[in-house]
Amino acid sequence: MKCPFCGCLDDKVLNSRSIRDGEAVRRRRECLDCSRRYTTFEQVEELRPVVVKRDGRRETFDRGKVLRGLTVACEKRPIATEILEGIVDLIEREIIDSGDIEINSMRVGEMAMQELRKVDQVAYVRFASVYRQFEDVGQFKKIIDTLGRKQTQKKPIASKGGREDVGFDE
Repeated sequence: MKCPFCGCLDDKVLNSRSIRDGEAVRRRRECLDCSRRYTTFEQVEELRPVVVKRDGRRETFDRGKVLRGLTVACEKRPIATEILEGIVDLIEREIIDSGDIEINSMRVGEMAMQELRKVDQVAYVRFASVYRQFEDVGQFKKIIDTLGRKQTQKKPIASKGGREDVGFDE
């Protein structure tokens, strides 16, 4: 490994640790020429799939882009960053495991929506509204209806005279 300080190619490894559940190794090194220390990371190089955008452009899958989209949808929602990172890990793993060299951006968005729906319905609707490019309130209503929300049951309230009133407790 080339020293980032002096460019020497001789070093010794002081410490190695497994990170990211064994998917990578962090190594602490010391240059044998200048004695300065630096850290390197080693991981298996996986062929990064290419995402085909709506307009036909192609770009390498970027997990950071997916995480940013999920984060925006979950803004001011009680969802931990670790949960969103877990969703991105799941999406990335599914894409890589599929073995496909290219994946349609619509498929990536559908996977994100599917996972968000399990975590938070408000975040799901937010993400879907941007992803599916909603243009009117009717599209919001349609997606909310498909969530299968439970209708709140209204109970009759008693009037001061002890008989039931026609009003409802809301």
